[in-house]
Amino acid sequence: MIKYTEDHEWLSIEGGGAATAGAIVTVGITTHAQDALGDVVFVDLPEVGKSFAQKEVAGVVESVKAAADVYMPVSGVITEVNEALRADPSLANSDPLGAGWFFKARLVDATQFDALMDETSYTRFSDNA
Repeated sequence: MIKYTEDHEWLSIEGGGAATAGAIVTVGITTHAQDALGDVVFVDLPEVGKSFAQKEVAGVVESVKAAADVYMPVSGVITEVNEALRADPSLANSDPLGAGWFFKARLVDATQFDALMDETSYTRFSDNA
């Protein structure tokens, strides 16, 4: 299951399991976000082991048009970053919901995940953004 934020990040539970404390979530930017940014040329990824609160800035994505913060969609601890994305930032454009993921984190509060938008709600939201 994929969830979405109002800041245009997506996240999913690794392995498709349930949202429980301790579950690993994968985070990236949405297709809508990468469309708005244009060609991504640089990403600043968080440090593995660092803790972030929900909505705290966890990284930055820069494009030929602008720079944008990447917010932590749920409180958690970074467990892995996408080194392939660091080496080839264009993955955020070519495959934002796949190979262009930004980082993985250990979920602290499952209710934060559950409260995020599903695909239908996010599509409605982004169509009006």
